Amino acid sequence: MASFKKYRVDKSFHLADIKPGATPFAEGSRSEQAERLDALALDLDKLQNLLHAEGSRKVLLVLQGMDTSGKDGTIRWVFSRTSPLGVRVAAFKAPSLEEKARDFLWRCHAVVPRAGEIMVWNRSHYEDVLVPVVEGWLDKKELERRYAQINDFERLLTETGSVVIKCMLHISKETQRERLQDRIDTPGKHWKFDISDLDARKKWDDYQRAYDRLLGATSTRHAPWYVIPSDSKTHRNLMIARLLIKTLEDMKLKERPDDPALKGLIVE
Repeated sequence: MASFKKYRVDKSFHLADIKPGATPFAEGSRSEQAERLDALALDLDKLQNLLHAEGSRKVLLVLQGMDTSGKDGTIRWVFSRTSPLGVRVAAFKAPSLEEKARDFLWRCHAVVPRAGEIMVWNRSHYEDVLVPVVEGWLDKKELERRYAQINDFERLLTETGSVVIKCMLHISKETQRERLQDRIDTPGKHWKFDISDLDARKKWDDYQRAYDRLLGATSTRHAPWYVIPSDSKTHRNLMIARLLIKTLEDMKLKERPDDPALKGLIVE
């Protein structure tokens, strides 16, 4: 049975040590993996129901990764059997003028999970310690300040009932090339392609270094980072589904006690 320990970021972690093509959580044939993913999705639905019924704690899943790493696909497949009533998704784009006029965490507060809810962030506040770093807009002092503010923000969330899981979807440069080319060559996928993706690709090594730095600076006991090998889409989905299920099981969610006022009640 594969362990998450190797993929949980600590102070000695280096992104280059994790192979994007690894598949430790994918066992059996492709059809068997698909069946396993569907079973995990059903298990996740049951646990989400318990979380919703308990009505006090909440879960925040943060998905980060280079373009084409599969953030949308993760959401589609991992939550394929989960009721939309208990799962909410927020996608973080480039900040608007309204958002730029405030501190960089301002837009995050509006979309933190509610009690009983799983909240998924497709990209996140970590964009503000990636793009500005690669583009040279932040000096070292401001970057360290932002790391500290992120850690404080996430500690606030955990101290007020949220469980924070952060997943970096790790793909190779070659896999990104193949997926971008597929979007260009397939008319039905043109809407997924943005010419700016090619500009970011030219700075691949800079982004890898920025990720390596932020992972080490912001993986904490209360809000750890996990690096998910994601060249295989199926493996990515299986690993994240299992991580979510393990997290929810570790929360030891309990069903609400029976209401004694309902005992013997007959509906006529």
